[in-house]
Amino acid sequence: MVPRDTQGRGISAVAVRAMGDIARRHDLHTLIAPVRPNWKERYPLVPIERYAYWRRPAGRLFDPWMRVHERLGAAVLKPEPLSLRIPGITAEWESWTGVVFPDSGDYWFPGGLATVHIDREHDRGSYWEPNVWMRHTL
Repeated sequence: MVPRDTQGRGISAVAVRAMGDIARRHDLHTLIAPVRPNWKERYPLVPIERYAYWRRPAGRLFDPWMRVHERLGAAVLKPEPLSLRIPGITAEWESWTGVVFPDSGDYWFPGGLATVHIDREHDRGSYWEPNVWMRHTL
């Protein structure tokens, strides 16, 4: 992760190139990167399977982090809606998100790429974070 105060300086591209260099040193010909799309949090109700293929008018991928990978030669391999599961009790989810969940259901929360499902009866919340697998041919 690139700290917010250093973002916009090209550090992320340097990091991706370094991963490619490490793969080449190990005689690998492909680098598969699980990419957490930066702007997906703005569109939590849009399925990752659609979001992953959005394009800007000039033709590049819509998402800035995915675009960094694309500029370095990567292509979308597979959107993955169930990449990372984060379970917790309701109080934990309220603490983590700063949102009160008064009833069972699916909720948006700041920074989430998808909604969290809250089950008040069983006192648990479950969140599946999506990502996009991108392939770099080295």
